[in-house]
Amino acid sequence: MPVITCIDDLKQLYRARTPKMFYDYAESGSYTGQTFAENSSDFARLKLRQKVAVDMSNRNTATTIAGLPASMPVGLAPVGLTGMQHADGEIHAARAAEKFGVPYTLSTMSICSIEDVAENTTKPFMFQLYVMKDQDFLAAIIERAKAVNCSALVLTLDLQILGQRHKDLKNGLSAPPKLTLPTLLDLATRWRWGMGMLQTKRRFFGNIVGHAKGVADPSSLMSWTSQQFDERLDWDKIARIRDMWGGKLILKGILDPEDARIAANFGADAIIVSNHGGRQLDGALSSIRMLPHIVEAVGDRVEVHMDSGIRSGQDVLKALAYGAHAAWIGRAYIYGLGAMGEAGVTAALEVIRKELDISMALCGERDVKNLGLHNLLVPQDFLTEYGA
Repeated sequence: MPVITCIDDLKQLYRARTPKMFYDYAESGSYTGQTFAENSSDFARLKLRQKVAVDMSNRNTATTIAGLPASMPVGLAPVGLTGMQHADGEIHAARAAEKFGVPYTLSTMSICSIEDVAENTTKPFMFQLYVMKDQDFLAAIIERAKAVNCSALVLTLDLQILGQRHKDLKNGLSAPPKLTLPTLLDLATRWRWGMGMLQTKRRFFGNIVGHAKGVADPSSLMSWTSQQFDERLDWDKIARIRDMWGGKLILKGILDPEDARIAANFGADAIIVSNHGGRQLDGALSSIRMLPHIVEAVGDRVEVHMDSGIRSGQDVLKALAYGAHAAWIGRAYIYGLGAMGEAGVTAALEVIRKELDISMALCGERDVKNLGLHNLLVPQDFLTEYGA
């Protein structure tokens, strides 16, 4: 096993071992990619305040996320097509998260189904829902998540229509990949990936094929999916989904203080400040820029989490110090999964926890719950350059 010291080590292995269309799917944003890039670069503008001659012993990273215990304030965010990054990818990621003691969220657009993941894990995981027009499918998938005892429903609000991702169109992204000459040439150099895929039966969208009306095979899947995202999703429909679910509810995709105030009044257990990893509205501000505005808007009425741009334990520390209760990683663990399967996801989590733990200590803190603005040095224009 190679020596892994940072998330970028995993990214380099991931790029070498995963087909180009799936690497590009993860490692790009919509349109110009401006928001995708600034999600990470804006973290670099925040500096940490070093403290010395303080007791750094007996440190603690444990917390709760939406009331559920976690070994650190980090969860694995929902990522579509995870099972195309590595054979049975959702199962590997869920197992790694379970063993590490952090939450895992399964995407609606996963390759392994809700039932697949439940059969291969021993503890409840979260389920992320995209709201589809097909009401029978919507009701059924919520019931399927209930049946396997999912611990929370993560309702994504920022994908009523799909932001254009140029690379996906140019690569002809599909699951499984279409066997064109460029694809075949690319796959020929990714033999680890290919061997894994030959040994699994899970190569399609397991939550949809065979469950949605008229979708019995991959050829009918794409046309169904392209027409199904509910453009009319509003707070009344969200309320109906909340009532159908009846359990812990996390609202994902909040990037505006007014939307955050509505969500807080709505009774959600948590909200996730997110711009979908820069994959939807290009030109939107980064999640870390919007985080303090949203924290200020909701106060202590709802737990505020964030995702998008987190590539290190120091990024997690900055998010927590800036007001987030928890941080969610997507690409950081996908790099590990594509590089080395379950062991790579574990390696990503270990890197992040170690960086968080050591950086927290050097900032003079022993408990993640004590992190705050006093641990940060924030540029004078960071909050005011664009306002909120």
